[in-house]
Amino acid sequence: MKKVKLSQDENLSIKISHQLLPQAMQRIDLYFSLPVEMGISPDTLNAEDYFYSNIKSQSAYYSDQLHLPLVRSRFISQRFEGENKDGQSDYRLNLNLFSYQLKIALDADIKQTLKLKNAEEFYPAAIVLAEQISGLVKKLRRYTPPDSQLNSFYENADNFLSWHIEQSFLKLISRGPKSSDFSTEREFLLAFCREENNYRAEQNYNSQITLDDPNRITNKMRLLQRLIEYGVVFKKKTRYLDANLKRLVRGSVTAVIMAFVMVLVLNARSSFTEVTVALIAFLGVIYGLRETFKEDLTSLIWRKIQKGRPKWQNLFSHSVDRKRILSQTLWLEYIKNKDLPESVNTLFQQRRQQNKQDARLLHFRCDNKVLAKELLPGYDEIQQQIFFNLTPFVRFLKKGAGRLYDLDGQKISSQGVERRYQINLILRSLDKEGERIQRFKITLNRSEIVNIEAMPEVE
Repeated sequence: MKKVKLSQDENLSIKISHQLLPQAMQRIDLYFSLPVEMGISPDTLNAEDYFYSNIKSQSAYYSDQLHLPLVRSRFISQRFEGENKDGQSDYRLNLNLFSYQLKIALDADIKQTLKLKNAEEFYPAAIVLAEQISGLVKKLRRYTPPDSQLNSFYENADNFLSWHIEQSFLKLISRGPKSSDFSTEREFLLAFCREENNYRAEQNYNSQITLDDPNRITNKMRLLQRLIEYGVVFKKKTRYLDANLKRLVRGSVTAVIMAFVMVLVLNARSSFTEVTVALIAFLGVIYGLRETFKEDLTSLIWRKIQKGRPKWQNLFSHSVDRKRILSQTLWLEYIKNKDLPESVNTLFQQRRQQNKQDARLLHFRCDNKVLAKELLPGYDEIQQQIFFNLTPFVRFLKKGAGRLYDLDGQKISSQGVERRYQINLILRSLDKEGERIQRFKITLNRSEIVNIEAMPEVE
């Protein structure tokens, strides 16, 4: 069974990532236990609004080995003659596959290296990473396409990779541990960054006006990044599944209420022989009650009908040939304790007594179905990533830091402490091989996720 991984993405966001094989089917459930004191409820955070604004998903071709993505003879030595559109498309796709996978692998390795707080471990790991990346980009630059149209694809990818490599290693050096014993290694890494900077200057990839403006160069590189994702990251189309059903419910409720109102109006007209102030007031009350109860009744009936039903569907297709690759059905709703599956409820009950506080339960479900029977050569899997922005969860948190006092002999000292909150999250995945379930403790404050602790896994 392919393991579903949960990790921190940005300061206040988490990421669920996993791989899928051709024609695979998999279900993923996330159960958020949100303490009541955080102020999260259907009244303060609408589930549909949260889905559209703060849950993003992405699918792309995946290879678990850095050197695999089509860095092979037919890619680096292939020559295209004339205006063969199929050849151009094939070259661009192969180039993008390599560039995208190299970026993903580099980002993952940089993040992993930054976790090394000991200089004796950090600098040797950083040197090895720089040497690996240098070897890979040299393979890319060894063969440049002679065709001017193909060359523009190459220059865009090469420009972005060089800039991203330099930025990644500058971040690595600036955030890594400082030690005078490793000045030689530090200088090696800085020289590697200078080489990439000088390389782009020699190739005249960016104008001086662009280089002098941090916003322009950053936005240009974002554009180039989107270009290398073409053909690799699947195009997504989101459908709201219950649109027609919702119209039917609204229309049915309106029809019933209107029929009731018409009965009252006809009875009123038979009771009053002529138009009077009393008749006008009575009709006004009837129509006012109609407007008041119509929305409330519609909402009540709709919540009952919609409970447990899938709400959205993401359809992922290849951006080149528009072939459908993956279908994703999604749920997001607040639930009660009685709605929890037995295995999930049992895992929640294993918490320590002080952690069993009143909480709201938010359930996210994702059913994945790979429609493709086979993928591109060199790629046997699809990587699915789902991003959750937790910023709306901290909107109502108190800033209160407070102070902690300590007595040392005759001296009283104090230090500031921040207020932290803990979200319990259970991740469950099911496929043809069985069920895997694990609990996570997410500790956060108003500005960032402080820690994500994975509890022992249950299979």
